[in-house]
Amino acid sequence: MKPEPHHPRCRWCGPQRRIGLTGGIATGKSTVAAILSDRHGLPVLDADVYARKLLAPGTAACQAVLDRYGQQVQTPGGALDRRALGRIVFARPGERRWLEVLIHPLVKDAFTRDLAWHHQVATVVLMAPLLFEAGLEALCSEVWLVDLDEAGQLERLLARDHLSPQEARQRIQAQWPLARKRGLADVILKNHGDLVELARQVDEALAKQAPRP
Repeated sequence: MKPEPHHPRCRWCGPQRRIGLTGGIATGKSTVAAILSDRHGLPVLDADVYARKLLAPGTAACQAVLDRYGQQVQTPGGALDRRALGRIVFARPGERRWLEVLIHPLVKDAFTRDLAWHHQVATVVLMAPLLFEAGLEALCSEVWLVDLDEAGQLERLLARDHLSPQEARQRIQAQWPLARKRGLADVILKNHGDLVELARQVDEALAKQAPRP
C-alpha cells in the first residue's frame, strides 16, 4: 500500500483546539484520554460512549439492528447483545459496513452537538477509534495517534476482552492498519506500557500547538 499524503482531508480551522484522539484497538486510547481528562482537565467526547447510547434499548438504531438480526443479538431482557453482534459484524465485512453506515452519521451528529455545548472551552478531545474511517478528522484541528505494534495489540486485546485469537485478529483487521494512520496523524504517542513515559509524551504534545494544514 502506498503511503498517503499528509493531511489529505480538511480539518477544523476555528479558534477552538480540537484534538482527535485515535489509534488501533487496545493501543491505549482510554489511558491517554484519562491523562488528558484527569491531569489536564480537558473534556473528552467519546465515540464509543455515543455508540453505546445510540444502541441502547428503545432507540431507533437498536431496533434497526434487531430487525436485521433478530433474537440472535438480543439478550433475554430485550437489550442488544453487543458481544453476539460483534461476532457477526467482525466475521462478515458486509455486515460491519451496514452497521457503520447506520451508526457513523449518528456518532458524528453527537460529536457536533456536544462540541456546540463546549464551544467556550479552549481545548476539547474527540476520542474515536475509527476517526479516519468515519471521516471525523474533519471535526478536529489536529489528530493524535496512540501507537503500538500488532503483537502488543493482540496481547492486550486477548487479556482485556477474553476473545479467541481469531476473534481478536478480526477486530484488529477491521480497522485501518496503524501504518496507514501514522501518515495521517499530527502527533504519534508511542505506548509501550510505561505510564510515566506516556504521560510525558502527552504533556509534550499538549504544550505544542500543531500547525494547521
